[in-house]
Amino acid sequence: MFARRVYIHLKPNSVAEFTQRLEKDILPLLRKQKGFQDEITFVAQGGKEAFAISLWDKPENADTYNRGTYPEVTKMLATVTEGAPQVETFDVANSTFHKIAVAA
Repeated sequence: MFARRVYIHLKPNSVAEFTQRLEKDILPLLRKQKGFQDEITFVAQGGKEAFAISLWDKPENADTYNRGTYPEVTKMLATVTEGAPQVETFDVANSTFHKIAVAA
């Protein structure tokens, strides 16, 4: 399993719009992506920053999303974010929600 972590600086007073866009626009797009498994999003107290972790079956599918659909997602969030989101990728070592194959 593979993970993408996206770190975002939010504009002041934009948490409600941010979470609404996630629910109505972005999650439906993610669910259509090959290999997408799950998404969890965190918003800091005070609402100045957020990060999201998406889980994918393999890195190739996350990379396809990153090249194809992710630019559209950043445009959808442009009204509630400041600056460019920062993306990092990880191999998933453990999860209590998903069965993870032991790395070779």
